Amino acid sequence: MNNGENLYPLLQLERLRMETDGPGVTTLVAGAGCPLKCVYCLNKRILKEKTPEWVTPDELFRRTCIDDLYFQATGGGLCFGGGESLLHARFISAFREKCGDAWKLTAETSLHVPAVQLKTAIGAVDHYLVDIKTLDPDIYRKYTGADLDPVLHNLKLLAGAVLPERVTVRIPLIPSYNDEADRRRSEGLLAAMGFTTFDFFTYRIL
Repeated sequence: MNNGENLYPLLQLERLRMETDGPGVTTLVAGAGCPLKCVYCLNKRILKEKTPEWVTPDELFRRTCIDDLYFQATGGGLCFGGGESLLHARFISAFREKCGDAWKLTAETSLHVPAVQLKTAIGAVDHYLVDIKTLDPDIYRKYTGADLDPVLHNLKLLAGAVLPERVTVRIPLIPSYNDEADRRRSEGLLAAMGFTTFDFFTYRIL
């Protein structure tokens, strides 16, 4: 277990990804832990099969520096996913100190975290992939089991702290939960906050 050290609950590394987590060659650093209970969560399935391995920033750097030339040549780097990546904002910040500025660090996040976690990440993360689900409070609660207010607070914090091109907001169509009209309402609210880049897609239910 963590025992107070700055460790990351690693589930898996996926190397040599292209155009999935932003530009360039990337490595997905998938971690455990999330405050949400999303109905169609993939992370829950992974956790049934794997136990997290706790790694230090030094250990993660040792495992990923093999692709340093790819990262620097293509403008890529690491994408911290999960689970909820910003639960481990302190680790990401420490990893930034280890890898320096040459690698692009991306955080895939629901933004359903304490604001202090987002503030810790802001100085370390280059790009945010915000999986927003929906901005309808009732739909959000039914699908995630959580309240939308922390997300709204952090969206405003993020909009005021980083340039809009550093944020991609993912707005899915979730079968049995939202519809195209809801997605467009969410897009309008996000645009009013200052966000400009959106990723629209549909969940495929297996």
